[in-house]
Amino acid sequence: MYEFWLISAPGDKTCAQTWESLNNLTARQNNLSTNYKFQIPDLKVGTLDVLVGLSDDLGKLDDYVERVTRKLAHYLGEVLENQRENLRENLKAGGVDLVTYLSRFQWDLAKYPIKQSLRNIAEIISKQVSQVESDLKTKSNAYNSLKGNLQNLERKATGSLLTRNLADIVKKTDFVLDSEYLTTLLVVIPKNNNQDWQIKYETLTDMVVPRSSKVLFDDGDSLLVSVTLFKRVADEFKHHCRECKFSVRDFTYNEEEMIAGKNELSKLEADKKKQFGPLVKWLKINFGECFAAWIHVKALRVFVESVLRYGLPVNFQAMLLHPHKKAQRRLREELNKHYSHLDSAALAGNDPAVDIPGLNMGQHEYYAYVFYKINLDMLDSNARF
Repeated sequence: MYEFWLISAPGDKTCAQTWESLNNLTARQNNLSTNYKFQIPDLKVGTLDVLVGLSDDLGKLDDYVERVTRKLAHYLGEVLENQRENLRENLKAGGVDLVTYLSRFQWDLAKYPIKQSLRNIAEIISKQVSQVESDLKTKSNAYNSLKGNLQNLERKATGSLLTRNLADIVKKTDFVLDSEYLTTLLVVIPKNNNQDWQIKYETLTDMVVPRSSKVLFDDGDSLLVSVTLFKRVADEFKHHCRECKFSVRDFTYNEEEMIAGKNELSKLEADKKKQFGPLVKWLKINFGECFAAWIHVKALRVFVESVLRYGLPVNFQAMLLHPHKKAQRRLREELNKHYSHLDSAALAGNDPAVDIPGLNMGQHEYYAYVFYKINLDMLDSNARF
């Protein structure tokens, strides 16, 4: 569904005939693919040496821009909390969905002036995407830190009685406060050990106030209980609790600190909400920008490889094929037969041993015609980077 093939073939008598021939073969006659003309403007050719070096550099730039584009999509998914369908709706370029942008591709003359050399256009794209990647790192670190701090506080508010924040559980009346001699401890005990606790707690040390233990909270697995005793035996009491597998919480009732903790949680929640909207907007805009840059790199690669393959004057037709389901193998066979006259090395199809200097450098697949695969599934974790 998301796989497209971007190819080019030399003009026969005219480029229009090249298009008609391909369309008749794959779309009308065999129903193998849906095809679109891929419009590439009249770019500056430059020298052969420049084209050969640029071919390799564009391969690296292609991988880099795709990687950053997918990073943006992946992080947008994280921020949207991985709602896959919601994510797809937000992944657009030029105000339209990715398939529409690709199938109706128009070169952006304002961003990438065709009067510039091919090398300069590639450098413009590289600098643009590099800046986006740097900004993404800064923004994601800040948001992730905020989100992590909030999650830690939320875990403390809802987690196990051994670790959770007790501010919403206990009350002032649960404690003996401002006493010179007495203190109240909070103890977590397994629920099925409650009877054992009731039998033992008064005798774990001397100076425990009889019948002072109260159940303050039950989370289903454990109980939070209070016990009042003399301060001087508190350390000994804690020691004997550990021996009996009763866990004493390190907690001091302090209203100001408890209010501050609640305020911190509220503040982090408000900060996250405040940052969420602008961050999603930034990610959507820059994903679209990087995706568009990526397709422009594909156009540059097609142009450069076509000139290297088919020579001057520039005379080739770039075409975008959307293979029909389960038709990729037949489509490849038909294309190989149809264009076999272009290169004898490709008569046998894809030959990994083929190594032609200056042609398809960095490509693992070589065919008689210029070929690039484009995977538009931004949620595909197996996509090639």
